[in-house]
Amino acid sequence: MNEEPTAIIVEDDPEVRLGIVQALQIAGIAALPLEAAEQALQIAARGYRGVVVTDIRLPGIDGLSLLYELKRLESALPVIVITGHGDVQTAVEAMRGGAADFLEKPFSSERLAQIVRQSLLARCAYLDALELGDNSERIEAQIIGRSRAMCEIRHKLLSLADSDVNVLISGETGTGKESAARSLHSFGSRGKHPFVALNCAGMPETLFDSEVFGHEAGSFTGASARRVGKIEYATGGTMFLDEIETMPMVLQAKLLRVLQERTFERLGSNQLRPVQCRIVAGTKVDLRKLASQGGFREDLYYRLAVVSVDLPPLRARQEDVPLLFQKFVFDASSAAGQSPRSIPGAFMQDLMSRDWPGNVRELKNAAERFVLGMFWPNEAPMMERARSLCFEQQVNEFERQLIVEALRRANGRISIACAEIGLPRKTLYDKMRRLNISRDQLVPVETPQGSA
Repeated sequence: MNEEPTAIIVEDDPEVRLGIVQALQIAGIAALPLEAAEQALQIAARGYRGVVVTDIRLPGIDGLSLLYELKRLESALPVIVITGHGDVQTAVEAMRGGAADFLEKPFSSERLAQIVRQSLLARCAYLDALELGDNSERIEAQIIGRSRAMCEIRHKLLSLADSDVNVLISGETGTGKESAARSLHSFGSRGKHPFVALNCAGMPETLFDSEVFGHEAGSFTGASARRVGKIEYATGGTMFLDEIETMPMVLQAKLLRVLQERTFERLGSNQLRPVQCRIVAGTKVDLRKLASQGGFREDLYYRLAVVSVDLPPLRARQEDVPLLFQKFVFDASSAAGQSPRSIPGAFMQDLMSRDWPGNVRELKNAAERFVLGMFWPNEAPMMERARSLCFEQQVNEFERQLIVEALRRANGRISIACAEIGLPRKTLYDKMRRLNISRDQLVPVETPQGSA
């Protein structure tokens, strides 16, 4: 992030203003106290990395007028309005005017911090998505995510981009294997040459030779003209073999020979041609295990997996959900010619608590439905349940989810989990006792063999 996200507090009463600032600071949220709406208008310019919390009753420009003016300047800026006790009509007007939420006096410090934190989360995700959106080539070639795992993945892809070695990219369905392959291609010297993707699961065995190696005119019935195969078309660039685990054994033998000799022949030709592209393969299974079981050629596995890149499932990097979801909402809104919809903080928190078995692809589908105003299965009851929980129950549930997932990824090792979530060992033990979390009940998560 370019700067620390900040909550602007507009309140003319010095004591109330100080109380709000202190409550947010205790919650770890930076706050900028102001006593007049005019000051907020000067600071909260387009792209401001923060939110605005304003009282309704202010000298000069009042809170509602400030809300309307801020939303006119930038409709996506979250504005939280503080209303007087029982002032229902004002609250309704504020929500109709685009307020992200409202607080009714008297309110608790916990409730204030919760609303501000959720709004900041959504705001930062929105701005990060906009920043990525300024460069479509970067989006296409880069794996999106700010988690430690994805930062390491990007570093690895960049370090491999200019090398000639074959790479095996592994991961569950929908994790972005082709995006990773395109990153290897686009960020290296091959970027100006073709990127050719071939789904091995959808390739009939009878067409493999013609599609991959090409053919000469007259080499078989219907071959009226010479055809350049995909491996030749990818000269200077990259050939991506997705779902390599589905390739029949007889075709695996042909591919192995090509990789060993670095030459191939078109059908109907005796002329050897050099392989001048990089081979990147993708798989959603543990290919090494499959090879040891006789389901894949072991010698081909070692040819393909000179270097392996394993992409984590979305459930293992939940902190990336807000950025990804906001990015997909932004893309879907742009495609539909709409302004991006505001994402409620509670809704974003619910997204982060899901398992996402379809990974990034499923999240993208959810964002597109969100833009259309549609719900996906089980969303309504889950949201209703979230609303029925009190603040403490919501916090405990979310906290329990984060700790359990961290322990699973660490295979139950407390020291690793502490380092990942930034908690002292004693604090983590205390939370585990309070939330009834036992390491013995956790099933270690196997490291996925890839993703894309």
